[in-house]
Amino acid sequence: MNIQFNSLLSVILIPQVLNIIEEKEEIDEMEALEEFYNSKTYEVLSNEETKVWHYSALTIYMMWKEEKETGELVFPEEQ
Repeated sequence: MNIQFNSLLSVILIPQVLNIIEEKEEIDEMEALEEFYNSKTYEVLSNEETKVWHYSALTIYMMWKEEKETGELVFPEEQ
């Protein structure tokens, strides 16, 4: 993982996603961290080649939520 990509994820995108998870799921920071980092959504997000990092934090949250509810990772259709 290159330094710029790692910075994008750890400083900007992942904190935004975790904040949305905490707010919408009404869970604390540690639970949000554990659930997100153990998800397939995080796994594909952390792979630069998947381009999931192009999505907004809200879209990534919605992917994570769908995965949590159905067990399946669904990629949104691009407009």
